[in-house]
Amino acid sequence: MTIRVLLADDQAMIRASLRIILENQPDITVVAEASDGVEAIEAARATHPDVCLVDIQMPRLNGIEVARALATAPPRVVMVTTFDLDDYVHGALRCGAAGFVLKDAGPALLVEAVRAAHAGDALISPSITLRLLRHLSAGGALADPRPPAQPLTARELEVVQALARGHTNQEIAGELFISLSTVKGHVSGIQAKLGVRNRVGIVAWAWENRIVGP
Repeated sequence: MTIRVLLADDQAMIRASLRIILENQPDITVVAEASDGVEAIEAARATHPDVCLVDIQMPRLNGIEVARALATAPPRVVMVTTFDLDDYVHGALRCGAAGFVLKDAGPALLVEAVRAAHAGDALISPSITLRLLRHLSAGGALADPRPPAQPLTARELEVVQALARGHTNQEIAGELFISLSTVKGHVSGIQAKLGVRNRVGIVAWAWENRIVGP
């Protein structure tokens, strides 16, 4: 299956570079480009991509506003930016982004983020994950801790901890000696209990509630 990608960045050179990286992969094709946030939303609704790679700082609407507008639509939004400031990261997590990758992270991580988003997983650049965990260990928090609508089981907490450490479904299945379908079932159940849209929301909840530490 070919993964259809939309690129949104106000710099044409960046879009061209991303296109070259992605279309060098046999399973990825770029179906549209946008130079600002409004164009990105219109293009996403017109071309129905699987994944949108969106820069955070763009004219008219920024990347966080784009992700929020597309939160209930099929495309999964991955933030790609040169900035890793806490406010940007937190905003991206809050609006349902399916990943957060720095532009200097390298082609391999960018491609991996697209494939992870398409598969329903999430990828956040390791440096960002570490900074968020340090922020919490120093006494900060992304928001006031909030309990789940229903208590998580011991197994669900194990899955949450693994997700918060960046593990994939396949890795979690191996660590916990359960099937891949069971892991997916746990993830769906956890999302329902926490009232979040995706895996990144689970990770944000885990950080906020100190379920996992550095």
